[in-house]
Amino acid sequence: MTETRALDAHGASRKIAAAKASIAASALLAVAKLAAGLWSGSLALLSEAGHAFVDTGATALTYFAVREAEKPADAEHHYGHGKYEALAALVETGLLFGLALVVVGEAIRRLGGEQVTIETGWPAYGVLVASILIDFVRSRQLAEIAREERSDALAADALHFASDLVSSVLALIGVAAAHFGFPQGDALASFGVAGFIAIAGYRLGRRTIDTLVDVAPGDLTPHIERAILNVPGVITLDELRLRSAGAEIIGDATIGVARTLRVEQAARIKAAVSEAILAAVPHARVTITADARALDDETVVERIMLVAARRHITAHHVIAQQIGERLSIGLDIELDGVMPMGRAHAIATDFESAIRDEFGADVEIETHIEPLAPHVLVGRDAPDELVREIAAALDRHSEQVGYIANVHDVRVRETSGGLVVNYHCAVDASVPVETVHEAVDGLERRMREEYPQILRIVGHAEPADHD
Repeated sequence: MTETRALDAHGASRKIAAAKASIAASALLAVAKLAAGLWSGSLALLSEAGHAFVDTGATALTYFAVREAEKPADAEHHYGHGKYEALAALVETGLLFGLALVVVGEAIRRLGGEQVTIETGWPAYGVLVASILIDFVRSRQLAEIAREERSDALAADALHFASDLVSSVLALIGVAAAHFGFPQGDALASFGVAGFIAIAGYRLGRRTIDTLVDVAPGDLTPHIERAILNVPGVITLDELRLRSAGAEIIGDATIGVARTLRVEQAARIKAAVSEAILAAVPHARVTITADARALDDETVVERIMLVAARRHITAHHVIAQQIGERLSIGLDIELDGVMPMGRAHAIATDFESAIRDEFGADVEIETHIEPLAPHVLVGRDAPDELVREIAAALDRHSEQVGYIANVHDVRVRETSGGLVVNYHCAVDASVPVETVHEAVDGLERRMREEYPQILRIVGHAEPADHD
């Protein structure tokens, strides 16, 4: 985070320095062109001077916009101040079109009026050549910074200097035409200057208006879509909305995830999507919303457990049967043991209704209510003699049950509810899970018959060759 802030601060200072340099360059060129235009009488050169003065005002506006755009989000601007740059660019667009109309009007007046004498000495040529060189260097530098920092205002400045370069070349052609005895060439060149000013204004205006009216950045949308859909766990991309805000692309996306996922799993998928978007488009800030989706391969048990989880009900021993065309479901639910039976029955009835909503009204559902076992029992290790006695009983009964061998890691704890016994045992790796489960259950029944004080037995079966 600190590194990101340092990079942002560096980018801001770089943009502000570029804006200041643009103001100085534009002001210098404007004064030089005005002086040369007044000396020579060239409309093309005077048009260029007017263009340069407009650029000076525009670059001053750019400096203000860049400085304001770098301010962080606040109580009144939740998405930051990035659109100040677009607003400044829109004002510059209006200035460009206004200047183009003035130049065209003056060119028409000169072509239809008296011939104007044009002085074509070295000041006019020198100013125009110097302007072309400065415009070339500044347009390249500004375009690079604008691209790297994604600044609309600096992009507008780069466009200004690029159009200045072309219009200066046309003005140079007009002055040269007047020098070689074709004074109308100066006015005709002014039409070209006005045309390029108008073209620059149109390009800048179209981009600026797209930003202000929240047009989606079409060139980036496919990259972000691919990044989202390539994240494991994302089933669908339901909605993606993007817009530009200064140097950033902000928006929101709605993805579909399996409804059987736990909350933390869905959160991890959302985090992975955000990281994938940043990897694809580093300046994108997209808010992710995850919607649960039912999958075609969900089992009956998964769907029942999902309904239980939504109601914070502990359910187990789910038995589902297909009786002809009807589904029959039986299961146990655990509720607080001190809860009145009337309330417990109401909860069970509501749970059954929710299951019918999930599977259909004709489903047969029966629930068995059990007292909720405490989540944490306070216990202590049983005496060693009792542990050895229970371990020996486990060995003895496992031989009678079959399938179970090498009972080990026996732990016995005394709690207020009775004894809790944990053990590990070895089984043949090729034996089915169902068979192992029946054997472990059989061992548990035998142990409870011999030791009625046992509250719970947890047997962990593992393959015989397991390390």
